[in-house]
Amino acid sequence: MYQETLVILKPDALELNKVGKILNYYEEGGLQVLDMKFYAKIDPGMLTTHYPDTMALSIGKKAQAAVPSIKDAEVHGMGVLTALRGYFSRGPVIAIKLGGEDAIKEVRRITGYTDPSTADKGTVRGDLGTDSIAKSTDEHRAVENLIHASGNPEEAEAELKLWL
Repeated sequence: MYQETLVILKPDALELNKVGKILNYYEEGGLQVLDMKFYAKIDPGMLTTHYPDTMALSIGKKAQAAVPSIKDAEVHGMGVLTALRGYFSRGPVIAIKLGGEDAIKEVRRITGYTDPSTADKGTVRGDLGTDSIAKSTDEHRAVENLIHASGNPEEAEAELKLWL
């Protein structure tokens, strides 16, 4: 089934000059770039809409799986959300609408797991990522993993409206 979805190249992707390489992964994967917008600066309210506080528990559980010593997943997740919003704000980002067959699933597969240190080789994060959830937790910051990718059709629809 044809779908459209959102990918955001985060500040580290631009800082490391990986934009072209990352786009190539998606294009080689059969996806088409349909729209693109460069954000030199992001409004804080937009980031709170994109990364709402309700995500804290799921983010905290993902971190807890990588770092079992985390006691309270939700409290940890709120700290990560705050750091994530700061990370997104530190430099320019590029929002991209991609389309194709099963685009949401394909983008997630091509992007790779959230934690670059455990993402499969052959994925963007597995090949180009250099950070890890464990390291970012130790350093009290968000994991720098190059990309945000919508996780499901509802998320893709809402995020495309917000960013493009």
